[in-house]
Amino acid sequence: MRCRLLKSCLLSLLLGTMIAISAKAETRSFRLGAPEALAQTGFLKYLLPRFSLKTGIRIELVPEGEAAEAVIAVEAPGIPVFSGLGKDWVLAVVEPRDPHAASFEDWLAGDVGRKTIEAFKPGGTAIFAAAAARSETVRPLLVDGDAAAGERLSVRHCGRCHMVNEATRMTSIGSTPSFAVLRGLSNWHERFESFFARNPHPAFTIIDGVTEPFDSNRPPPIVPLEISLGELDAILAFVSRIPPADLGAPIQYQ
Repeated sequence: MRCRLLKSCLLSLLLGTMIAISAKAETRSFRLGAPEALAQTGFLKYLLPRFSLKTGIRIELVPEGEAAEAVIAVEAPGIPVFSGLGKDWVLAVVEPRDPHAASFEDWLAGDVGRKTIEAFKPGGTAIFAAAAARSETVRPLLVDGDAAAGERLSVRHCGRCHMVNEATRMTSIGSTPSFAVLRGLSNWHERFESFFARNPHPAFTIIDGVTEPFDSNRPPPIVPLEISLGELDAILAFVSRIPPADLGAPIQYQ
């Protein structure tokens, strides 16, 4: 009897773990709308799995007009991503911006995504050309706010993982980018402003009036990071004054 009860408990635990893993995997996805004419070229069947393989984010392709977190279209607001079939195509990420769709946007505009687009050559002929690379000009602005308070907040909340300043060089995690490296990205302001929606931050970040409360059945894995919008403004003011890191030549991919 005890053996049967133990087996039942182990089976329930295993089933619960598998359901939790499955639910977590399902959250790493978003829907992408695209015209049938584009889908029929086979280009998206080639492109999307390569993004998923690189990032672990699955893209569900849906017909144009259906509900989606991002849309590839022509003559619409968005960032240019490629040209082909006699048209210029843009990617429009729907508001509020889904973090996984935003990652796809970054990938398409980056070096790897652009090379992947131009490597699609059915029959040996390229059909699509990547859009021109985004300007690397960093926003020439200083964000208003208490930069000194922002540095203190960054050290307290972000210094456990990121190198915020020289004082956190030896206490940060080496695999996470430093604030100076992030400041060197062309979209640094957007990344910091929406950091709470970018993995892994949603699992442990609380911003009063912005983020939803944690599920009582899925508590944060570490001590929660709790800040207000005013404190986030102070962090942005601090980051805007950090000299961008000199990363040298672009990374060469094999």
